Amino acid sequence: MLNQQRIRNSMTEYKEKLNDKIKALNSTRVFKKITPKGDLSWYIKWSASVIILWGMVLTSVGGMEPYNLIFHFAGVTGWLVVGMLWHDRALIFINTAAMVIFGSGILKVILNNGV
Repeated sequence: MLNQQRIRNSMTEYKEKLNDKIKALNSTRVFKKITPKGDLSWYIKWSASVIILWGMVLTSVGGMEPYNLIFHFAGVTGWLVVGMLWHDRALIFINTAAMVIFGSGILKVILNNGV
């Protein structure tokens, strides 16, 4: 119990010190990152996340190709849009790669099965 209180106190002190340092710099480049809530990117990221989860469910069921790939493709496309809205290179990179991978899987299933 005492250790938890010490940890809380030290974290509070750390946050206060960090805030003081940011204020002391008086710089427009230093800011706290906050994920936007309620804007377009918020709705896209949550929709895309749910779509990706449905793709995972379809994959775990098995035999659901290309539908599982289509869900994954749609989800990572949504996350690519979020990455572009946020100017986040890591999100752009990973979701572009995922789109290529899922897209090639969809194309393979279509060409082999004629879906």
